[in-house]
Parts: sequence; structure tokens; C-alpha cells
Amino acid sequence: MANPNLQDIIEKQVLTVAKAVEDKIDEEISALDRLDLDDIEALRERRLQQMKRMTEKRSRWISLGHGEYTEIPSEKDFFSAVKASDRVVCHFYRDNWPCKLLDVANTGKKIMRKNYYVRAIQYVMEYVVMDKHMSILAKQHIETRFVKIHAEKSPFLADKLKIAVLPTLALIKNAKVDDYVVGFDELGGTDEFNTEDMEERLAKAQVIFFVGESSLNSSKSSAQTRSVRQSESKDSSDSD
Repeated sequence: MANPNLQDIIEKQVLTVAKAVEDKIDEEISALDRLDLDDIEALRERRLQQMKRMTEKRSRWISLGHGEYTEIPSEKDFFSAVKASDRVVCHFYRDNWPCKLLDVANTGKKIMRKNYYVRAIQYVMEYVVMDKHMSILAKQHIETRFVKIHAEKSPFLADKLKIAVLPTLALIKNAKVDDYVVGFDELGGTDEFNTEDMEERLAKAQVIFFVGESSLNSSKSSAQTRSVRQSESKDSSDSD
């Protein structure tokens, strides 16, 4: 049987919290009641200005190449891109396994050649996987520019940023590299990670805007909600 004193304490605490919540709601209602037409018009105007600024930002982002995952053709273009956008995620990649390793493999044993081709295929898969996730996130996070650049064709840049492992993501804020995602070690050590895993890692570095639930999950939830509503509508019309 519960201790009566303890029960009384719990009830008092619940009542105290409920009273505080009620007082807060009453305060907000009172504040709304005190608003006159001029106050409401001022709030409306402020909201319209906020929406206008956001629309202008989106237009500027799109003009800079945000919303799409694109390749940067040269080191010069890389510096122009990071100066123009406040937030950039750059994927350093190579589209083939080093030829010099193939030369070594061809002069070695059969098993060496086999290992070379297995690793080459594995690398191509890693490159394709990273591209897939970057393309999805580029559309979801228009506030950030998502790009890729060929590491071997950008030797100065790769050396300056100390790019030693591929694939590597350079997370750039205000024209400075703030963080790196090197390989897949931080994403479970496998190429089977979800786009949400990548999104959370980029959000941790504050290179994308991320509040609460993943924007990808939100999109899925919205789609599921629409699907359910459509189904309900269909069932309703069928029953009629």
C-alpha cells in the first residue's frame, strides 16, 4: 500500500505544475485580449517582412546553385563557391582506383589482382553511395550548398585541406573548413547507412539547419498522411 504522505506530496506537486501551466496559458490569452487592431496589424506586417526575407534568401541560394548536388570543375571554382555561400558540404572523390596499384597487382600473384579488383569495385560503390545521400540532402537542405570535386584533379586543394582518405566530406562555414566526415567510420563503418544518419552528422557540425525530427522523416510522414487521407477519402466515396 502506498505511503499516504508520499501520495499527498505527489498530488500537491501535480497540482502545482498544473497551476503553473494554467497561469501561463491565462497570461498568453490576456496578452492576446489586450491587442488592439494596430498591434495585430504590426504583427502581421512583421510576419510578412519575415516571409519576404526568407523568399529573398531562397532565391539567392538557388541562384548560387543550392538545392542541387553539382560537381565543381576546378580549384578556382571551389574557392568562388565557398566564398559565395555561408555553408558548403564538399565531397572529395575519385572515380577510379589508382592505376599504379593495378600495375603492381598485374605483376603479382593472381590473388593480388583479385584483391585489387574487389577493392576497386568497393570504392566505386562507396562513391555512388555518397553521391546518393548528398543528392537527397541537397534538395532537403536548400540553405546549404552540396558539391563534389575530383581529388586527383585538385592536388593543391587536397594537399591544403589534408585530404588523405576518400571519400571525405569537407564541412565549410563562412569560407573556412570547420569539420570533416572521413570515410564511413562515423556512419556505422558501412556503406549501408541511412540518409538520416548523414543528416544528423551534418547537423551536429551545424552546417545544415536541423530542428527536432529529421526533415526526411517529416517528408515521409507528410507523404504517409496524404496517403492515409486519400485512402480515407476513397473509402468514404466508395461507401457512398
